[in-house]
Amino acid sequence: MLPNALQPNETDHVPVLAEEVRALLGVRPGDVVVDATFGAGGHAELLAADLRGKGKLIAIDRDPTVRPYFERLRRRVGVPARFLRGDFSMVLGQLAANGARADAILLDLGVSSMQVDRPERGFSYAVDAPLDMSMDPRSEPSAAGLVNEASERELQTIFRRFGEERYARPIARAIVRRRREHPFERTGELVETIKAALPAPARFGDGHPAKRVFQALRIAVNDELGELERALPAATEMLRPGGRLAVISFHSLEDRIVKRFLRAQERGCVCPPDFPVCACGREPVLRVLTRKAVRAGSRETALNPRAASARLRAAERA
Repeated sequence: MLPNALQPNETDHVPVLAEEVRALLGVRPGDVVVDATFGAGGHAELLAADLRGKGKLIAIDRDPTVRPYFERLRRRVGVPARFLRGDFSMVLGQLAANGARADAILLDLGVSSMQVDRPERGFSYAVDAPLDMSMDPRSEPSAAGLVNEASERELQTIFRRFGEERYARPIARAIVRRRREHPFERTGELVETIKAALPAPARFGDGHPAKRVFQALRIAVNDELGELERALPAATEMLRPGGRLAVISFHSLEDRIVKRFLRAQERGCVCPPDFPVCACGREPVLRVLTRKAVRAGSRETALNPRAASARLRAAERA
């Protein structure tokens, strides 16, 4: 039986690195907390508890099915709470432009457990379902639209760049050949095509043979890397002095963007090394709190295997 979005289940989502996020954000009573990727609200509920009845919670998500989760949380947290639907980069940018300020902002990137576990959303390669993968049902194109309309070269680029897929070329070629006969409509059709395009040893290698292609399509459909690149400056602008930003990423492409951004904002002066004195006048904007990405421990990964790929970085507004 498929889970009902109108009847949220406590087991739908287990927040990863929850205690590490709480420690790094250091939420105190009276703070304004922003969970920019609300999902099922696991992290938001823990952070709201640290407000101890004083402060404000802002939840952001582009997936309309999360609203029942928010309404359930709002009734429990005991602080003013507001839900804003939309791309988190856009909403954060609008809030910052309107002068809104926050003491703690969390970005928990990637697809949430409740989306993966609902076959009708088309995120999973393990279940045959409509080939969708859109986090926002209003957005275009879907994964089916991309697979059926992108050129062979475009598909190659997507699979290589976003999935780091070694066999991007033969997979793209097989997709184009197969869609001439019948357009792709379901995840199972795509999985079969991917498997058939791979050499035999690759079908039984590390993980599911369709894993990297599905990741690449999901990132492309939802513009996940672009969203992140736009959101980081907006979130930084929203932070009050001493406010903190925490970001959980789930693959190296996201983590690289976060690491480079935080380091650049911490650097301050960008004058050439041979300048005797600083001429740019640039001051550090952030102070990085995590020199290395924080990873889940063995106990957490045993209880929640999805935590194994999570990487947490945090910084404080200077």
